[in-house]
Amino acid sequence: MMSIQPSTLRFLKDLAKNNNRAWFADHKDQYLAAQSAMIVFIDQLILMMNKHDELETESGKKSLFRIYNDVRFSKDKSPYNPRFAFSLKRATKLKRGGYYMNIKPGNCFLACGFFAPTTDDLKRIRQDIDYNYTEWNSILQSKLIKSTFGALQGDTVVTAPRGYTTDHEAIALLRHKQFIVRHHFTDAEVVSPDFLKQVNTMYKNVRPYFDYMSSVLTTDANGELLV
Repeated sequence: MMSIQPSTLRFLKDLAKNNNRAWFADHKDQYLAAQSAMIVFIDQLILMMNKHDELETESGKKSLFRIYNDVRFSKDKSPYNPRFAFSLKRATKLKRGGYYMNIKPGNCFLACGFFAPTTDDLKRIRQDIDYNYTEWNSILQSKLIKSTFGALQGDTVVTAPRGYTTDHEAIALLRHKQFIVRHHFTDAEVVSPDFLKQVNTMYKNVRPYFDYMSSVLTTDANGELLV
C-alpha cells in the first residue's frame, strides 16, 4: 500500500517557514515529488473506496486542492498554503455527503459530511431532526460513529433557527448549519504504513450516517422520492 512519506511532511514544514516564491522556486522539485506521491495515495484510496461506495471523483489529480493561495482579498499575503488537501464526491444524486482530508504537520485530519447545505437541504434536514430526533440521536451516538469521529461538528446559529424554540429537545442539532464529523491524526499516524487502510476504514464507518442523510435529502416529509 502507498503511504505518505516523512519527506512530504518535511517539505510542508519547510514551506511554512519559508512561505515565499523564491524559496518555492528553488524547491519546486521537492513539491512536485510530494504532490505526485499524494496523487498516487489518493488514487489508491479511490480504488479502495469504490469497493464499498460509488465515487464521482475519478482521480487523485482532480481531487487535490491547489497549494497556491488566492491573496487578492486576503490580509494574509502568503503565496502558498502549506498543506495537501483533497475532497472526494459521491456519485449520483441519490448518494449525499462528501469526504475531505487535510495533510498539514500538526493539523492532519479527515472530515465527512455536509459542508454547505443549500437552503432547501438545510430546511429538509431540520424538518427531519424535528420529526425524527430519536433516529438522529441513535445514529450519531452509535458506537461506530462515536468511536471513529466523536461528536457532530460544524457552524451553528447562535440561538434557534426560525420556526423552532430554544427549549426544543433537539435544539443542539437544529442549530447546526453544517453537519460534519472529523477525526484528527498525529503526524506519526499519517506516515505509518497502514494509514491508507485506516483512512478507508474511517470513510467506510461513516456510511450509516451518509445513508440516512441521503434518504432524508432525496425524499419529502412523506417519504416520497424527489430525484
